[in-house]
Formats: sequence, structure tokens, C-alpha cells
Amino acid sequence: MRKNIVAGNWKMNTNLQEGIELAKAINERVKTNNCDTGSTGVVIAPPFSHLYAVNEVIDPKKICLAAQNCATEEQGAYTGEISAKMLKSIGVKAVILGHSERRAYYGETSETLLKKVNLVLKNEMKPIFCCGEKLEQREAGNHFTVVENQIKEVLFKLSAQEFEKVVIAYEPVWAIGTGKTATAEQAQEIHAFIRKLVLAQFGQEIADNKTILYGGSCKPSNAKELFGKADVDGGLIGGASLKADDFLGIINKME
Repeated sequence: MRKNIVAGNWKMNTNLQEGIELAKAINERVKTNNCDTGSTGVVIAPPFSHLYAVNEVIDPKKICLAAQNCATEEQGAYTGEISAKMLKSIGVKAVILGHSERRAYYGETSETLLKKVNLVLKNEMKPIFCCGEKLEQREAGNHFTVVENQIKEVLFKLSAQEFEKVVIAYEPVWAIGTGKTATAEQAQEIHAFIRKLVLAQFGQEIADNKTILYGGSCKPSNAKELFGKADVDGGLIGGASLKADDFLGIINKME
């Protein structure tokens, strides 16, 4: 049975003290509300500068610490970069890769992302791999092709054993930070499409067990409808993860 996950991507928000306080608040709410982390995994991805300190204030049995990115290389003269090995050494368990903002603003390609995915796996962390289409691609009817290519060019180059460790996050780019949200039906349609791609590549068991998250303006008011769809296994949450009560409100909509 596949695992449900609600992951909070803080992006470039909060200073260190604010981040620590937010992590403490989320940790306390998860503990006091007895969130069933056996069936629903809770993930938070603070900025790089906060990771070590945040790891000190969360319960790793209840909350998984994630990074928002990593370098394409293992080590060396790469000023400003942070390697997967460095992240592993401070308690990071998962890494978000291929987010639309990384693709759009920093020119990340499938070739780049394959290197990152392999390094994250090599360091025994879980890749949370993002895919999704821009508004013009959806309006042109190309959204299925865009998502298929993003997945095939990276994830389908992995072995079945490696692929089993990956979480996929579908994010309609036109619904990120815009207040727009894909309808629950639109989300289900493309999540089901992704699962069929996985089925064709790796077989029924892996497809049935693959966690696929929705990422695009998910909030407490629409989470229940989105999560109620058969192939939507949770969410990659942006803005709503910056308020502990909102984030917990989303987690509690996961059945």
C-alpha cells in the first residue's frame, strides 16, 4: 500500500529564528494531534541555512527533514553549492528536485536532474521529483506530453529498485503561487496518467505503490477534495506550509 505524504516547501522564506519557531510549532501540532505518520508522512523542507537547526527541534519519527535542492557534483571547486553528501551528514532524509522554479529560473534540464537524482539515491535519501506543465502548454493540449517527457528523461533511466525510492510530485506550473488550483478532476486525470506511465515501464506492483503528490496552491479549504481522488496521494505544499495551523489543517484532510 502506497504511503500518503504531505510535504511543506518553505522556499526562500523565514529567517533562522522564524524557521526554528515554525518547525517547533509544526512538530508540536503533529505530536499533540496524533497525526498518523504510519500512513501519512509529514515532510518539511526549510532553506539550506535552517536545516541543521531545524533538525534539532523536530521528532524524526514524526517529521522527515528535506532539502529544496542539491548540487550536481559530489564535491570540489563549486563555490556556493551544497552536495547531497553534505545534506545527508546533517540529517536530511529527502531532497526536492526539478521544482518548476528551479527549471524556469535556473535552467535545470533533465540531464542536470538525472545527476541530482542519482546523487540523492547514492546518499540514501529520497528524491521528491517534480514535474508539470506551464499554462500555455496546457492550453495547447500538450500537458500530457510535457509531463511524460519530464518523467521519461529522468526517472525512467533508473532501475526499478531505484525508482521505487522516488516520490513524484505533479505541479501545474500555472497554479503555483497564483491562487489558481487545478480542479480535483484535473489533478486526478494527470495523476492517473502518470501512474499508467509507471505501469507500462515498471509493472503493476510498482505503479500501485508509487506515491504521487499534487503541488499547486493546495490549502485546507481544497485539500480534502484533492486528496479524495484515487491517484492523489498527498501534496507538496508551498505558501500554506508557512503557517503551522494551515499546514496541520492540510495534513488532517489526508485520509
